[in-house]
Amino acid sequence: MRVVIAEDNPLLRDGIVLLLGEYDIAVAAAVSDADALLTAVAAERPDAAVVDVRMPPTHTDEGLRAALAIRSAYPAIGVLVFSQWVETDYARRLLSEHTGHVGYLLKDRIVSTGEFVEALRRVAAGGTALDPEVVRHLLAAPAVDAGLARLSARERQILGLIAEGRSNVAIAEALHLADRSVEKHVTAIFTKLDLPHDRSDHRRVLAVLRYLRA
Repeated sequence: MRVVIAEDNPLLRDGIVLLLGEYDIAVAAAVSDADALLTAVAAERPDAAVVDVRMPPTHTDEGLRAALAIRSAYPAIGVLVFSQWVETDYARRLLSEHTGHVGYLLKDRIVSTGEFVEALRRVAAGGTALDPEVVRHLLAAPAVDAGLARLSARERQILGLIAEGRSNVAIAEALHLADRSVEKHVTAIFTKLDLPHDRSDHRRVLAVLRYLRA
């Protein structure tokens, strides 16, 4: 089995390399940032990648965004997120966009090296490995529609009126806006919700369904 490691802490990164070597797992690359991770995965095509969440330059979500990119481009490569943090939205996306080949473990809850290696082998083989604390967070936090979260207050107000069945003209009258202004807001809503262009009113229906589910 061949893996790539992305961890900005050099001591932990070197420690994982040594640990995996003891279990006859080859480390094709050990890097410290997300860009180097994506480059290494593209070049090496490993069986799995071990990815930290927070890496340079901003130490926020670089690792998780890279993990999602790997899952999208190389669904057969296992991705094991190994972090101190539970990022619920990203965890949900990792688990929902593709089945299998994914894991999310918390560093301070690993009680044995064997447990970590077993989880890595399972993810590389197409299974899943989730820390119970990650599962708890997923169950406790409601799903957030990223598209709806991008809407402005005015756009959410207009989407609510669309859900009531009002036309653009009726919305303009209710909010004392020009018809053209309402049209621009509605177009922005469709764009932020990633709804494809449709000559019919189908996008209005899809937007309303998203609104009601949330």
